[in-house]
This record gives sequence, structure tokens and C-alpha cells, in this order.
Amino acid sequence: MENFRPHPRRPYFTPLLFAKARAGWRRASDFLFPPGCPACGRRMADHGALCQSCWRGIQFIERPYCEVYGTPFAHDLGAGFLSAEAIANPPVFDRLRAVCTLDGVASKLVHGLKYRDRTELAPMMGGWMARAGKEIIQDCDVIVPVPLHRWRLLSRRFNQAADLARALAAATGKPMAANALGRRRRTRQQVGLGKAAREANMKGAFEVTLQGKSDLRGKRVLLVDDVYTTGATISAATRALKRAGVSKVDVLTFAMAFARQGAGII
Repeated sequence: MENFRPHPRRPYFTPLLFAKARAGWRRASDFLFPPGCPACGRRMADHGALCQSCWRGIQFIERPYCEVYGTPFAHDLGAGFLSAEAIANPPVFDRLRAVCTLDGVASKLVHGLKYRDRTELAPMMGGWMARAGKEIIQDCDVIVPVPLHRWRLLSRRFNQAADLARALAAATGKPMAANALGRRRRTRQQVGLGKAAREANMKGAFEVTLQGKSDLRGKRVLLVDDVYTTGATISAATRALKRAGVSKVDVLTFAMAFARQGAGII
């Protein structure tokens, strides 16, 4: 009896069984909810990918571009070249990068995430942001999303910037400080406002929380939002971060809006 060793109980579910169960569930899910293009709904072989037509409809922002604003140049003007906008109106943040222009298919994706509760778009969009902002992501210590006011968050039920930041953190391994920055007052919707009205609307709208002041002091922050238009929201958030002792603020958005006349950022 002293040499008796009870036979170890085998687990009911092995990794192989888990893999088979997951594959079965995925097949059943695809049967009930067939994969479709997130932009046009066309049937696809898998989830989380655009069809060829919609992919061609996205205007990706690639080099050469302004080292500060990330706005593309028609011709390569050399390393470190700045746009006229960056020289004439230097931003309060350090650098800005975006995946694409806010037009066509990209606009559909942004509106789907922001206004139609399509939170399943965030991982795909966040993955693209990770590639577009690789250089500034490497330089950051922490990812901070642009926050919503608590009443707007209550009505919308989610913050699209936080969803993108969460996907970005998962894709890059960088920490995310979800509650480091807050809105101190409720602001009007920015849609339809001109540049001056947007700036007045956002003035003093943000504050760094007590926990954020402790966590972010001296850190290099990557500020994340869905869209960059006039820069009023991003600039107000950046000022609040820098007042709290943040050493550097780079900005990463999914899309960027431009003036039709080619004058630069609207």
C-alpha cells in the first residue's frame, strides 16, 4: 500500500477540446451572423476586414508628411520638413498622426463606431492606428483616451475614444490610463461649429484627475481620439495634461479632416 499512487484525474477539457469547441462555436456564429464588410455589408470570408472596393476607398496617410501635424505632402520635401501650418501655428501637442483622411469609407467607419454603437469596429480600427502611429507609440509611456462628460457617457453608454485606446493598448502592450483625464463641464456638440466656436466651446473643458496627477506626472502621453478636425478638443485636452506635469503629448487619431481647398487642416 505504501507504493500506491492514485492515478491523477484527467482534466475534462483539454486544450484540444477547447480549440474544437471554439471552432464549432465560431462556425455556428458565422452561420447565424455571416461575416460582412464593416463599411458596405458585402459578404466576406471572415470578420474584421473590408472588401476590396471599400479598402480602395480609404485614403491612407503615408509619408511624406509634416513631422508635427502628420499632414501629407504631394512631394517628398526631405526628412523633418514642416508644413506651413506647423510653422505659422505650432500646436500645443508635440506630434499628430492619423490612419486616414475623414472621407468616404473612413467616415462610415467613424460614424458607425461613434453613433451606431458598432463597438466591434474598434479592434480593427485600433489595429490600423497601431501601425500608423508606430513611431509615437514607441515613445510613449501611457495611452490616455479623450474622455466624454459623464452625462454624455451615460446616454451613449460607451466612449469611442476609450474603445480605440483599449484596442490600441491590447495591440501594443502599452498601459492605458482610462480615468486619468476627465471632463469638468458639459460642452455642446462640436458638429457644425466653426473653428473659433469649437475653441470657445472646449476652453477649460478638461481636467486631470487626482489619480491622473499622480500617475502621469513626468510621463510621455499618447492622447487618443477618433477624429482630428480643427484641433480644439485635442488642444484643450493637451493643455490640461501639460498643466498637470506631463512631459510630452503626442496624438493619435483614426481619421483627420482636411480643407477641400488644400489649405491644410480645417
